[in-house]
Amino acid sequence: MTPLEEIYAQSPDPVAYARGYLRRLTAVLAAIDPEAIARAAEVMWRAREEGRRIFFIGNGGSAATASHFANDIGIGTRSDGPPFKALSLTDNNAVLTCLANDLGYESVFVEQLRLHLEPGDVVVAISASGNSPNVLRAVDFARERGNATIGFTGFDGGELRKRAQLAIHVPTERGEYGPVEDAHMVLDHLISTYLAMRARRR
Repeated sequence: MTPLEEIYAQSPDPVAYARGYLRRLTAVLAAIDPEAIARAAEVMWRAREEGRRIFFIGNGGSAATASHFANDIGIGTRSDGPPFKALSLTDNNAVLTCLANDLGYESVFVEQLRLHLEPGDVVVAISASGNSPNVLRAVDFARERGNATIGFTGFDGGELRKRAQLAIHVPTERGEYGPVEDAHMVLDHLISTYLAMRARRR
């Protein structure tokens, strides 16, 4: 039984569940390493300073987070200085379905990186389980070429936590997708607002 199931089992009342969910999410957020967050922000800042791109990838809810993250980093940080060149590889349905149909779903991200990844670019992989084959193939590809990789993980971190050069881990029970994906969105807003303020105050 997951913590959320336990909260519901104690009382199915929606007010009690809401309070319990928020308590659980607060505890999850408090367990994230702020130094890992700071290191990820520095990697993204360096990419901006060097005119490099930041690619975001993920599946399902994490695909939505990848899109949102790319928007917040790329558009939400606008200033008079150099831009953050942030792109989500989850957003082109024609490309995704072409690659999935022709080469298999495990290739949808790595083949896009094969076309677009250049030295100094950064790959940000978002996966609650940390075990999505298409995400891992893309991260392995980027690392083999010397590119920086950042993993946003949940549960026990899976393989992504081991393979990414830098992992921001959201420790939860296996299957707690809600709190993990909530936390990843908080991290999006935390990092993007920090970078925006830093860019505007230089």
